[in-house]
Amino acid sequence: METIKRTKIRELLKAAPGVDVLAKGWVRTKRGNKNVAFIALNDGSTINNIQIVVDKTQIEESVLAKIGTGACIGVTGALVESVGSGQAVEIQAKGIEIFGECDPMRYPLQKKDTSFEYLRTVAHMRVRTNTFGAVLRIRNQMAYAIHEYFHNKGFVYLNTPIITASDCEGAGQMFQVTTMDLKNIPLNKKGEVDFSRDFFGRQTSLTVSGQLEGELGATALGEIYTFGPTFRAENSNTPRHLAEFWMIEPEMAFYDIQDNMDLAEDFIKHLVRYALNNCMEDIKFLNDRYDDTLIERLQSVIGTEFVRLPYTEGIRILEEAIANGKQFEYPVSWGVDLQSEHERYLVETHFKKPVILTDYPMEIKAFYMKQNEDGKTVRAMDVLFPKIGEIIGGSEREASLEKLEKRIDELGMSRKNLEWYIDTRRYGSCPHSGFGLGFERLLLFVTGMANIRDVIPFPRTPKNAEY
Repeated sequence: METIKRTKIRELLKAAPGVDVLAKGWVRTKRGNKNVAFIALNDGSTINNIQIVVDKTQIEESVLAKIGTGACIGVTGALVESVGSGQAVEIQAKGIEIFGECDPMRYPLQKKDTSFEYLRTVAHMRVRTNTFGAVLRIRNQMAYAIHEYFHNKGFVYLNTPIITASDCEGAGQMFQVTTMDLKNIPLNKKGEVDFSRDFFGRQTSLTVSGQLEGELGATALGEIYTFGPTFRAENSNTPRHLAEFWMIEPEMAFYDIQDNMDLAEDFIKHLVRYALNNCMEDIKFLNDRYDDTLIERLQSVIGTEFVRLPYTEGIRILEEAIANGKQFEYPVSWGVDLQSEHERYLVETHFKKPVILTDYPMEIKAFYMKQNEDGKTVRAMDVLFPKIGEIIGGSEREASLEKLEKRIDELGMSRKNLEWYIDTRRYGSCPHSGFGLGFERLLLFVTGMANIRDVIPFPRTPKNAEY
């Protein structure tokens, strides 16, 4: 069988008939009659299967009997024009090798439709389904597009630490990292945990963001971006939250808030355009199977100018909607942190296009955001998308040493682990900005999937850390 070099099914389906080929993959279905069998074979390179036609006089019945849904096989044969509908070519089998049998009665992926809830319980196998194959191929393409975009703009890819002693968001919802024996934790004279005896000699956690370290890079290299895993120990079971997720975080020296918004809008339009140009086969499958407005929604984003709206004006619009009978689950007033339902109302109902919300109240935003002259708001910017709500969050960063130190003190934050960050304002401070794009939230938008757990291979959520 190995005298012919294997060709991926994606390429076979585009090839001209009339040659002998070798295909390898996993059986999706097998059907037939006493004379002929039809096997649908998929190798993960495309959403589409290639049909294998087996003349039962050419292949031993004992071999065919071992081939069922889920089995892994290799097939040599002639690539011929297909007489059936749905594909241009098929393979007339001359030889079949079984690499791995599969008991169809015990196989977790049955022919009948299964719920996403069930598939999450067999996440190690769900990648073989059409849906998750499509999602993960799109995820791969989007990761490539992100690196391509920043590389072409001259940004430096900076690897920021996963283990950190600082809490970027100041929320304290961090996973602790330790090598101490949890059954015998050392204490100091005050009865507190003695972190000096831990591996790093201090209390450390998994990072919630690479932003603070990213700012160090920006103040030396000009324009950088990070792309890596981040962690939040938030006990949340919503369709929009994960405990482990990936973030793209650019930081740019000499960018003000307007420059920051321009980059964010251009960046996300580039990614959506790239998806439409390079992932259409998989997007069309998801559009036809789950959400028939997906392609239209993606096209609408790249063809429109985002609304730029001050937070105060957004609150006025929401309050006006309430006065006209609109009901929200969460209250609306100046100073509240907007919920997804509020963000989606602005995007989907009022403006019917993406919105960049700016100038949030200082009290609901992070300590590092640049303060406006009014003393009440900061130069924050959140990009709001249909069906998602916030997809990007960012700001111009506070460049003033005096204002940054004052804000840290006002919030009662410990400066012990922040002195290195404050140094960027002591020594050659510069105007700079940045933002964070949640990779999985981007994928929710691009794929049309409803739950964030279904756009990452192995979701980490409260009480769930298998594999």
